[in-house]
Amino acid sequence: MPTERLTITSPAGNELAGSLELPTGLVRGAALFAHCFTCTRQSRAAVHVARALAAEGIACLRFDFTGLGDSEGEFGRAGFATDVADLVAVGAYLHDRFAQPILLVGHSLGGAAVLAAADEIGLGRVAAIATIAAPADVPHVLQRIDGDLAAIRKDGEGAVTIGGRTFQLGREFIERVEGVDLLSEVAALRRPLLFLHSPTDELVGIENASALFGAAKHPKSFVSLEAADHLLLDETDARFAASIIASWAHRYMPLDEDWPMPDEGVVVRTGHGKFGTEVHTATHRFVADEPRSIGGDDSGPTPYDLLLGALGTCTAMTMTMYADRKKWPLEGVSIHLTHDRDHAKDCDHCEESDAKVQSIDRKITLAGDRLDDAQRARLMEIADMCPVHRTLEGELHVHTRTAKQD
Repeated sequence: MPTERLTITSPAGNELAGSLELPTGLVRGAALFAHCFTCTRQSRAAVHVARALAAEGIACLRFDFTGLGDSEGEFGRAGFATDVADLVAVGAYLHDRFAQPILLVGHSLGGAAVLAAADEIGLGRVAAIATIAAPADVPHVLQRIDGDLAAIRKDGEGAVTIGGRTFQLGREFIERVEGVDLLSEVAALRRPLLFLHSPTDELVGIENASALFGAAKHPKSFVSLEAADHLLLDETDARFAASIIASWAHRYMPLDEDWPMPDEGVVVRTGHGKFGTEVHTATHRFVADEPRSIGGDDSGPTPYDLLLGALGTCTAMTMTMYADRKKWPLEGVSIHLTHDRDHAKDCDHCEESDAKVQSIDRKITLAGDRLDDAQRARLMEIADMCPVHRTLEGELHVHTRTAKQD
């Protein structure tokens, strides 16, 4: 997926570093991802969820909270309230940029933060909210801090260790965390909610998901991340959570009616990647791209893949229809197609009149033990009679003209 680096100014004046994962094709919506406690936007869950959403046409912004990763500010003086303020600022930016309600996604304490921030962002600006391993009791995070919190309350500041890292923590940080009543805020939300949690989470127990789910109003959903750890360090777990969120979000982020759906033929439009292109038919849409080896994002088949796919699918369909009419025992067709040229090389010579694909190699396997030799031979002859085959080998003319501007 193409990634845009950007910075957004927080209410406290700090520059927050963000990475906006953009769909290769057209954008159907936008999402904001909040990372876990002391994590960064580069965490496995943040990256996988953001890119999975982008693959579904939902642009997703992951950013570093104040004082973490590449963002400015002091984490030890920030606290939960600052995280919420950061989310409100970033959420407003995302809503204004894409001009539609956004999806909020949060992991661990980031999940609690998106629940707390939704009302301040403005429920009219929020389409839906999903959390992963979120605590129902925000002060719970103080139990994960190694240090003398009583001394910090007394002296105003002190050194602590969180997840093996040393921070200078301020009294305000502790007070802001202790003052959060998340369940009452969740009960007041009137937005679709999805809670994902592992029943074996050793850092934030499954009872937190039960409490959040119980406090929430419908529509609400729960998905068990069986055997996953709290941080989703296993890539399989992270991808599963990402796919669930992306699929669930479709219901609350419908396709824009302005997307081009032609009555006939195909409409092709460039997207956000270097070569990524959206392909629209009357009833389908998908992305074509080029491989990373020549500068693409590899988010879809190449133009030659589509060409071979057109020939292969037409061949298989034609053979199947012929066998059906003849009532022959053809059980399936497998076709492997290759060509000896590639798009990048052809583009180097695209102004030459004789530049073209030189050959296509097509290997066909027919399934069906009861097919006799004569039937197999006839089906192989039929392969060369498919409409796309005839089009490619026929007298094909492509007429190009400039379309009228609306």
